Amino acid sequence: MEKVQGEMEIERWERSEEISDAEKKVIQEIWSRVYANCEDVGVSILIRFFVNFPSAKQYFSQFKHMEDPLEMERSLQLRKHARRVMGAINTVVENLNDSEKVSSVLALVGKAHALKHKVEPIYFKKLTGVMLEVIAEEYPNDFTPEAHGAWTKMKTLIYTHVTAAYKESIFLPSW
Repeated sequence: MEKVQGEMEIERWERSEEISDAEKKVIQEIWSRVYANCEDVGVSILIRFFVNFPSAKQYFSQFKHMEDPLEMERSLQLRKHARRVMGAINTVVENLNDSEKVSSVLALVGKAHALKHKVEPIYFKKLTGVMLEVIAEEYPNDFTPEAHGAWTKMKTLIYTHVTAAYKESIFLPSW
């Protein structure tokens, strides 16, 4: 990893592969089923994320001391954050044919997490990986090898756009 301005570590910037029209359709079809259970799937993703990467909880004062997954599941703050995460992903999925909209949404997410919340960008790679695991487990009949490939590109698209906003934010004056 390279050091960029101060102590923030940012992985070598990755480039996302183009998502084909057929892959966009696969992503949107699976997502329609996932989003029908948006809060429950989002909570499952966040709980697994925090269980697998407990250091990520440091950014959440409302539930950073929670260790028990059942306690996390009942947390109104965690549920609210899960809905926000799933809503942002939904906006991206719905707009996969509008690259400017996708870039805009993910840039806002990236800038907020870089400047306001001071979240290390590597957590987005970890979170999107957990998201793929949970979706594959919850929807195994839909998660074919082709779907896995499409969702892997989606994961990289999210991570690349969010971390690009970090790169831009580093060089913005903070006045």
